[in-house]
Amino acid sequence: MFVLKVSVVFHFAATLRLEAPLKEGLEMNTKGTLRVLEIAKNMRKLAAFIHLSTAFCYPDYERMAEAVHPPPTDPHEVLRAASWMTNEKLNVLAPTLMQKHPNSYTYSKRLAEALVKECYPQIPAVVVRPSIVTPSYKEPNPGWVDNLNGPIGLMIGAGKGVIRSMHCYGHYHAEVIPVDIAINAIIVIPYYINTQMERSQEIPVFNLTTGDDRNNTWKEVLDVGKATVRKYPFEMPLWYPDGNIRHSKLIHELCVFFYHIVPAYLIDFLMLIFGQQRFMVRIQKRISVGLEVLQYFTTREWWFDTNNFKDLAKNLHGADFTTFPMDLKIIEIGPYIESCMIGGKLYCLKEKLENLPKAKLHNNILFVLDFLASVFFYLLLVYWLVLLFEPIREILSYCGPFVKYLPLVGKAVFRDD
Repeated sequence: MFVLKVSVVFHFAATLRLEAPLKEGLEMNTKGTLRVLEIAKNMRKLAAFIHLSTAFCYPDYERMAEAVHPPPTDPHEVLRAASWMTNEKLNVLAPTLMQKHPNSYTYSKRLAEALVKECYPQIPAVVVRPSIVTPSYKEPNPGWVDNLNGPIGLMIGAGKGVIRSMHCYGHYHAEVIPVDIAINAIIVIPYYINTQMERSQEIPVFNLTTGDDRNNTWKEVLDVGKATVRKYPFEMPLWYPDGNIRHSKLIHELCVFFYHIVPAYLIDFLMLIFGQQRFMVRIQKRISVGLEVLQYFTTREWWFDTNNFKDLAKNLHGADFTTFPMDLKIIEIGPYIESCMIGGKLYCLKEKLENLPKAKLHNNILFVLDFLASVFFYLLLVYWLVLLFEPIREILSYCGPFVKYLPLVGKAVFRDD
């Protein structure tokens, strides 16, 4: 019955697991799209088929045009191979098939775009590519979010003191879009393509990204986020939230070892002693996988054409223009990050704002403990350096009383006195 009545199809179904095995990504994102396209071909009143893709499905292009480019491999051939090959065999072929694609998600989405393009203009299809989706700007409430995917998961993980380092180029621009801004554009697109004088010869594509109107870098987002989490701390964090981004991969890996892995094993060891269920190592392993996937996008600069996206707002007038805001330049980073933090507390963690005084007290206690732990760590480091390297001991011996009364270090430096 729906084949006779449906006029607009929004195809959003997909697996969002960036680290998913190739077979799973192909089955959900590519073959799933093919199945929906076959159904859409029989819809007599179909006016628009909106296919949701991703802005990051062309890693081999320096600038993403609002167009569908040829995939690295034929999607039909890949699907045929995936239908009879096991996960293990397909994973062996994955590097050859995916080429420059960092994961199965972007690869399977690119193949899906090619399938959608094949059906145009028989099907009035449109490809929509949002960038990294973040909590809402205004609707249904500022900061609304219902999952821990993407930046909000990082924000909460850092706010809980679990994530303390991330490999990221802070001077690169943060390519994100609030979910309600993206949804506004997606709602307007069917109206837009059906009110144009002529249908496009090529399949319409909309890059829902900041494009050249980018304002904020990852470093600026981090600085505002750190200030905001101190203003609205999460309840019962594992440690004081003082994470940072690292430009150097080596420094990041060292920080992960000392700030992620070592504390995780220490906490699980304490859980074992007290007869409680161990959990921290398992959580850190999941975090490591998530960070490794996300870091591909935060260590590259992305450029997008957004002319079609900008044209959407130009075709709205009166109440429609007010009802469906799509201008990313009006978003102020400070108030927006604050709303995201509050949204994470309210909607993801189910925390109450009435408990903020208690959370702030807990946060202040952890600040003192974090400071003392850092001092002890550096004293221990200097202590071992003094024991291992005589020149360091000699240099520090000239610092006089200051070094002499330092715990551990003083006795190591002046051990002959």
